[in-house]
Amino acid sequence: MLHTKLTAIYRLDLPLVSAGMEFITVPPLAAAVSEAGGLGLLAAGPSPPEILRRSIGDTRRLTARPFGVSLVVENTAFGPLAQDAHIDACIEEHIPVVVFSWNLPPNGWIRRLKGAGTRVWFQTGSIDEARKAVLAGIDALICQGAEAGGHNSGTAGLFTLLPAMVDTVPVPVIAAGGIADGRGVAAALALGAEGVCLGTRLIATIEANAHDEYKRRIVTSRETDIARTCIFGPEWPDAPMRVIRNRVVREYEHHNTSTPPHPDPPESIGRTLLNGKPYLMPKFSAVLPTQDTSGDYEEMCLAAGESAALVHDIRPAGNVVREIIAQAEQIIAGRLTALAATVANR
Repeated sequence: MLHTKLTAIYRLDLPLVSAGMEFITVPPLAAAVSEAGGLGLLAAGPSPPEILRRSIGDTRRLTARPFGVSLVVENTAFGPLAQDAHIDACIEEHIPVVVFSWNLPPNGWIRRLKGAGTRVWFQTGSIDEARKAVLAGIDALICQGAEAGGHNSGTAGLFTLLPAMVDTVPVPVIAAGGIADGRGVAAALALGAEGVCLGTRLIATIEANAHDEYKRRIVTSRETDIARTCIFGPEWPDAPMRVIRNRVVREYEHHNTSTPPHPDPPESIGRTLLNGKPYLMPKFSAVLPTQDTSGDYEEMCLAAGESAALVHDIRPAGNVVREIIAQAEQIIAGRLTALAATVANR
């Protein structure tokens, strides 16, 4: 088994974390990753605190192993995605890990969570932001390379950013972006990561809440099918994302502004459920298609990273996680054996 600071500190069997993907990482997926020995993350997204509490309860009915909660620090058309009441819920529910992304959380949230025994992580693609996070008391960092899918403001590739971040900060660093198999895990560990964070690969699993058509498009994507764009809003405007190219992405790929004009009156591209209520998806909606979504998938936001080119099937998340780590172990053991033989023959 691969043992790192991540597995030791958080009592995990595997140095692997699931990405907190809004609308996609629901209790069955988070629980499946934790049951397999990793750390599953629940994505709160635009859900109000009471729904987050319900999701925590649902996850605990599926696993007795530790899991975390992912919160986005940003104001959107839905309002602030992370609020004081979300912090209250995480503390009262004794969540062992809370992961913040996009912006650093207020220092008061960090102090409250850590005072309650919750470890606090931050996801970033910036070395300067990583330094600030550590000074604020962050316990670990998820290093997000530019290859990562979904909302991603980073511009440096993971294999340049990761060793630089490891050299800069004194806390454990988890690698994210472009990793979908054991080869990526082995490479990330070799560059100093204490674990990896998987997103795109876990969308193409049985437990993910992604629509079947969304999963199918990940499986059939090549590396040239992934684009970086700012067209998706209006729920969260001007936010760069890495997505699968479909008709709407291709149409606006060479648009002369970062965000296209939104139709007036609004044009609908589909319907879905958001926090259990019907939601009419406007053109350029950033809401990802789930099992409750219907409409024109050529117009929808299909968040995915460059690792989609390495995803070839849809399987149970637990099987995916265990097989990826087993492959990494074989690669590392094989390299060590080869190096030992080389030294012995000198």
